[in-house]
Amino acid sequence: MNSRSLLTGLALLVLFFTLINNFEWNTTPESEIGYSDFLLYLDRGQINSVTISGDSIKGTTVSGKQFKTTGSYDSILIESLRKQSVNIKIEEDDNTPWYLVLLLQWGPLLLLIGVWIFMMRKMPGSGKIMSIGKSKATRYEEKSMDITFKDVAGVEEAKEELEEIVDYLKDPGKFQKLGGKIPKGVLMVGPPGTGKTLLAKAVAGEAGVSFFNISGSDFVEMFVGVGASRVRDLFEEAHKNAPCIIFIDEIDAVGRHRGAGLGSGHDEREQTLNALLVEMDGFDGTEGIITIAATNRVDILDPALLRPGRFDRQVTVSLPDVNGRKKILEVHVKKIVLTQNTDLEVIARGTPGFSGAELANLVNESALRAAQLNKSAVTLEDMEWARDKVMMGAERRSMIMHEEEKEATAYHEAGHALVAYYLKDADPIHKITIIPRGQSLGMTTFLPETDRLSMNRDGLIARIKVALGGRAAEELMLKDFSTGVEGDLKDSTNIAYQMICKWGMSEKLGALSIPQGDSGNYLAMDYNAESSVSEEIQEIVDEEVQDLLQDCYTEAKKILSDHASQLKSLADMLVEVETVSLEQLTDLFQPVAAPEAEV
Repeated sequence: MNSRSLLTGLALLVLFFTLINNFEWNTTPESEIGYSDFLLYLDRGQINSVTISGDSIKGTTVSGKQFKTTGSYDSILIESLRKQSVNIKIEEDDNTPWYLVLLLQWGPLLLLIGVWIFMMRKMPGSGKIMSIGKSKATRYEEKSMDITFKDVAGVEEAKEELEEIVDYLKDPGKFQKLGGKIPKGVLMVGPPGTGKTLLAKAVAGEAGVSFFNISGSDFVEMFVGVGASRVRDLFEEAHKNAPCIIFIDEIDAVGRHRGAGLGSGHDEREQTLNALLVEMDGFDGTEGIITIAATNRVDILDPALLRPGRFDRQVTVSLPDVNGRKKILEVHVKKIVLTQNTDLEVIARGTPGFSGAELANLVNESALRAAQLNKSAVTLEDMEWARDKVMMGAERRSMIMHEEEKEATAYHEAGHALVAYYLKDADPIHKITIIPRGQSLGMTTFLPETDRLSMNRDGLIARIKVALGGRAAEELMLKDFSTGVEGDLKDSTNIAYQMICKWGMSEKLGALSIPQGDSGNYLAMDYNAESSVSEEIQEIVDEEVQDLLQDCYTEAKKILSDHASQLKSLADMLVEVETVSLEQLTDLFQPVAAPEAEV
């Protein structure tokens, strides 16, 4: 029992005893007699006891009957009572006003009632205890849904799959006359921020139907049975407003595998899931009710939820590619003042892996920066600044770097850039900076021509060489190493292990796959892995990885050694201006007619 229920029970118990204490339960009623009759009974010796309070006299007769009368008393009456051996009790006359007496008697009771009402209003259901089982879904009318597919970009394949739902909601007879049934439920699966909720609203906006929006967590409450009641109420409201769309966001909050919880199979979440399954079975698809759900954890959903007849169709909403990112940017820049002829493709190419929500945040950050600098419009420079902030964090210009640290950082970043400049399989350079951001003291950013869905061996080796270029530059020019190489060594080692153990890019091992253990490392003798190999194979893996990294490091160092003058010139420029663009880099290397060494 929780604390709220315990307090409620205690309040009701105190209320009960207060009522008992305030009411007088008299089994023998008092009879009203005249004062003369009272004196007559006294003379006859029929009075047993009296209680005198002001003008009021109460008492009992010898036979046990209770009486009361009104009259003044004096010393003669007291003497007469003493002669008859009557038990006499005298009380002070209470002159307290009646309203004060009422307040003292009923005040505690009214206070307890007020506390009880306050606690009831604090309970789920917005203060209405009888509406606790009502659905908490937010309903949007047809006229208020102004979002359409034009407002959603970068997910063209998902929109094509959902257009069939829109056609059905507009003209269900078109499908029913051929005996077809539209899917009862559509499950949208994808990483956070890819636009799943926006897509669901766009479907309702395109079809011109009502939209019920609710989160999976809104079903689950501490009271058993409340979630199931809300599910039933939600579908009941949907039937009244058909055709319509029910959108359940983060359905994994209520749709997890049954029996996987800490409690028994009758807990609140599982009862809610059972009610949802029953309700989705309760309509045949001709009512015009479409249930759309969204999740990024489809692997933990209960199998009964995914079977045909419930969520018949799964729509994958993946991260946008470079063309999709450009279209998303074009949608969001409509809300800001942007300079004309701004090339959004530069931002799209420089943001691989960004979701639609992150791109919207990028546009907003650029508008905030432009406003802070009192600009009349947002420029490409503002958007690049916002991209770097989203990726790496805000600039840390307040950080004081010693000249030695600044020089080491400049040579480190120049080493990355120079190796990438002379490798044909490396991504094109965008800019180099030694301005600290987040945990990084500097960075070299690239602009890939297109998003790479897979990479060949030459491309992976080029990435390792570029990553090791910073360490090679420090050794070559400074005869020393800094701690800034930590992330580069980690990334290059991880790529090397995956090439040897995961992708079969080893001449000695060939097409051999070595599993990755729970520890995250590629250990041949890891007993937590799916399988293990011999110690001899493990030794070969270690040798292959070490040889691969050493070869890449040697090649990177050779490129830098062959172009030592350019390395120094780029590092000096970075120390002076802190940020070097691709155009400045090209101008700096212009005297060189052709690369001296091509790897």
